[in-house]
Amino acid sequence: MNLFRHRPIGLPSLALLLAAAGCSSADGDTSAAVPSPSATVTKLCRNLDKALPSSVDDLGRRDPSPASALTAGWGNPAIILRCGVDQPEKMLDPEADGVDVNGVGWLLEKQDGGSFRFTTTLRRAYVEVTIPKDRTGDGMAPLVDVASAVKKAIPEGIAD
Repeated sequence: MNLFRHRPIGLPSLALLLAAAGCSSADGDTSAAVPSPSATVTKLCRNLDKALPSSVDDLGRRDPSPASALTAGWGNPAIILRCGVDQPEKMLDPEADGVDVNGVGWLLEKQDGGSFRFTTTLRRAYVEVTIPKDRTGDGMAPLVDVASAVKKAIPEGIAD
C-alpha cells in the first residue's frame, strides 16, 4: 500500500534540488540488475519497453547489460530504467517525498553518492528511474520524457 504524502513539485524546484547534489564524474557503469516480477508485471514491462522513447533528455538509448526488456538506459553515465522492481520500503513512510510529473507519481529518494532514484506510485508495476550524480542537474527532463510511455503501458492501480 502506498501511504507516503504526494506533493506535486514544479520543474524549477526539482531542478534546484537535483542541482544541489553536485556535478562530478561517475564511473559510467552500464550494468543493471534485472528485476524478477510476476508474469503479469513482466507483460506490462515488455509493453513499456516497446513504448519507451529512443532518447531521454537528449541522450540516445544505450541499454545496460545484461540485455532485457525490463531494463533500459540512456547516455553515459546512464540514466537507468528498471521495470518490475519491488516496492521500495521508503514508499511506506508517510514522510517520504513524492513528485508528480505529467500525471505519473514518483517516490523520490536521494541515494548515497548523489544520484537520485524515482519509483512510480499507484501503478500496476513499479518502474524505477535512477539518475546518476553527473546528470542530476538535468532536473526532471528524464521523468518528463518517460512519463507518456509509463502512462501508456502501465495502468494505474496497485502493483502485484
